Amino acid sequence: MFQVQDWTFLECDKKWEDAEVILYGAPFDGTTSYRPGARFGSQAIRNESYGIESYSPYQDRDLMDMLVRDIGDLSLPFGETKPVLATIKDYVKEIVDSGKIPFMLGGEHLVSLAAFQEVHRAYPDVAVIHLDAHADLRDHYMGVKLSHACVMRRCWELVGDGNIYQFGIRSGEREEFAWAAEGHVFMNRFNFNHLDEVLRKLSNRPVYLTVDLDVLDPSIFPGTGTPEPNGVSFDELRTVVTKVCSAMQIVGCDVNELSPPYDSTGASTIVACTIVREMLLAMKQADKWV
Repeated sequence: MFQVQDWTFLECDKKWEDAEVILYGAPFDGTTSYRPGARFGSQAIRNESYGIESYSPYQDRDLMDMLVRDIGDLSLPFGETKPVLATIKDYVKEIVDSGKIPFMLGGEHLVSLAAFQEVHRAYPDVAVIHLDAHADLRDHYMGVKLSHACVMRRCWELVGDGNIYQFGIRSGEREEFAWAAEGHVFMNRFNFNHLDEVLRKLSNRPVYLTVDLDVLDPSIFPGTGTPEPNGVSFDELRTVVTKVCSAMQIVGCDVNELSPPYDSTGASTIVACTIVREMLLAMKQADKWV
C-alpha cells in the first residue's frame, strides 16, 4: 500500500473533536511595509517541519502525544484587508466557541488582530505578551490604521492601559516609545528582562502570546520582511516561549513574519518550526492531553 503525505505540521493530525489546540495558517502580507513574502510562511512551516523531529529533547515531550489538529491554511482574499481579517475572525470564533485554543501561523503581524478580537470577546480580562523587534504601536502607517505597524495599537484599543507586555523591542518611531512610556503598555527594550515579574503579575489571568519572529537577530533569522539587528538568540527565544506557554493560561497564540524567500538556505524556516513545536509542547502537561 502506498503512503500518502497529508502535510500537517509534524504529528498534529488529531480529530477536531479530540483536539485541544487548533493550528491554522493565515497566509496574508497585504500591509507589509518593507519586504513582502510572509504569506508563504505558514505553508513553509508546515512543509519543512518534516526536517525536524516531533520529539523535543529540550522538554522530553513528543507531539505524537499531544491533542493538536492542524487544519491547514485559511483561504483568504489577497489584497483585501478587511475581508481577510473578517475571515480569520469568523474561524477563530468557531475555535474559541468550541472550547479549543487557537494557534495561528502567519502571515504578517496584522493577522494577529483578528484572532485577538475573538479571544478578547471570549476572555475579556485577557492580557497580551508580545515578543517582537518592533513596537507596532503607531496609530496609523501612511494614513492606514489596519497595518502590521499598528497591530498592537489596535489591540490596545480593546484591552486598554496596562494589559500589553512587550519584550525585545528595538525599533519604532520616537512617538511610539514615548506613548508606551506614558503607561499605556509595558515595554521592555532589547531583551527579555523582567519577564518573570510579568509572569507573576499575570499568574491568574488568561494570556494571548504573539511572537513576531523578527525578535530574533537576523544573523539567526534572516528570512523576515523587516529584519532588525541586535536581536535575541534562538535559545533565548526558545526558553522564553517555553516558560510563557508552560506557566501561563494560554487562551490563544500566534507565530508570524517568517518570509521564506529571504532565506534560500531554509534555516529561518527550521528555526520557526522548532519554536512552534516548543510552544505546542509547553502549553499543557502531556499527561493532561491524553
